[in-house]
Amino acid sequence: MKKIRKGFMSVKTKLFVSLSVIVISIIIFLIILNNFVLETFYYYNKQNTLKNVYKQINEYYNTGKEESEIEEELEKISIRNNFDILIKNNQNYTVYTSNKEFYLNFGDMTKIITRNAKGDIIIEIGKFYTITKEQDQQTKIKYLVFIANLDNGYRICMRMPVTSIEESVKISNKFLYIIAIFIILIGGVIILFVSRRFTEPIVELNDIAKKMSNLDFSCRYTPSELNDEIDNLGKSINTMSRKLEGTIEQLRRTNIELERDIEEKSKIDDMRKSFISDVSHELKTPIALIQGYSEGLIENVNTDEESRKFYAEVILDEATKMDKLVKQLLELMKLEYGSMKFNNKEFNIVELEKEILRKSTLLMEKEDVQLDEFEDGEILVYADDFYIDQVLTNYITNAIRYSTPVNGVKKIKIENVVKKDENKAIVKIFNTCRELSEEELIRIWNRFYKLDESRNRDKGGNGIGLSLVKAIMNNYGNKYGARNVAGGVEFYFEIDLSQG
Repeated sequence: MKKIRKGFMSVKTKLFVSLSVIVISIIIFLIILNNFVLETFYYYNKQNTLKNVYKQINEYYNTGKEESEIEEELEKISIRNNFDILIKNNQNYTVYTSNKEFYLNFGDMTKIITRNAKGDIIIEIGKFYTITKEQDQQTKIKYLVFIANLDNGYRICMRMPVTSIEESVKISNKFLYIIAIFIILIGGVIILFVSRRFTEPIVELNDIAKKMSNLDFSCRYTPSELNDEIDNLGKSINTMSRKLEGTIEQLRRTNIELERDIEEKSKIDDMRKSFISDVSHELKTPIALIQGYSEGLIENVNTDEESRKFYAEVILDEATKMDKLVKQLLELMKLEYGSMKFNNKEFNIVELEKEILRKSTLLMEKEDVQLDEFEDGEILVYADDFYIDQVLTNYITNAIRYSTPVNGVKKIKIENVVKKDENKAIVKIFNTCRELSEEELIRIWNRFYKLDESRNRDKGGNGIGLSLVKAIMNNYGNKYGARNVAGGVEFYFEIDLSQG
């Protein structure tokens, strides 16, 4: 339960914490340095000052200056360096003192030496001098005391108050604490700003990388004016993203083409199987008839010329039907499996209907069918006139062949309805006949389905015509169908109007 996910802390937080720890560590180091080193440095500096003053005073006496001149210089030195000076000759008489209290307290050099021997803090012992740290019992002020012999035999004692040193350290620490607080507050804001400035590009690059892992290459890194290593990384990621996008897009196109090839191959295979199955099923009867009549001719079953001619006509008729069937099946396969390209153009569909009716005149006379209510005119449509011809021919031929008398009359009717708002024309072809069941209205569009199996061969149909209509309309994406109406059945289909 306590396990923390690796990388839980963000880069921004890590950078902020790291910089904050560094700043705080530096501040703590300065405080420690100030407490333990500054005071020692001050003492060291003051000791050097005492030594230098001693050398300077010793030089004054060695040069043979007048006592008044030396006293004047000693006064300046005392004031300038803020310490007391006491000089005695070899008879222990006071030659010079800068402070009477100093003279009263430290007038006897023998006492000073004795006091040092009794345990005052000795700072430094040289060849001709001794430096100690002492505290005045009355004022409680601490001093650095320098005692030494001059070259002329005089004895010199200098003292310097060290309370100011300790106070300076305390003041310096207080000031450092105040500065530390301000540095932490201001530094925190600056660190936060800097960490954001550094991590925002990294976060942006991370987001881009995540999208790239999900194959989203829409985002690009925007380099800053700094042109640093992060910008170079961003440019490299942009280049990689573009190349990956191009490569993956190429792979997608190749994959789509491959899928199409496989789908096309599968369709062709299905079409081949379906074609073989349909042909083998539908050619059984004509082949059997051709085989029977051919054997009859060979064996001279009928010797008269008229019978032999009848046999030959049957063979030719069945061969013609076989040829037509195979061609229709091939056409149907192309339409059903999407390999047909239409040659669309503008034409008048009413003229096409008139031409098909003219060709069907003999069939109408043979079947004793009347044409009712055909309205002449011009309706310009846009489609492949060859295939629309097939649709109309199948509809009109079926209407003529399958018409049955209603009130003693067989009739067909062609009606054209224009719907400009939908940019469509609807062609309706009616014929008188019995009402078809719901199952028949559905199944008539199936390949090789025949409403009247017993009379189909006499009527010349093979059950492919309406399947062709279905395939053509599906390729165009237009509606088609059949429905029962008063007195018969109505077949219809839609066609696009011309935009010209």
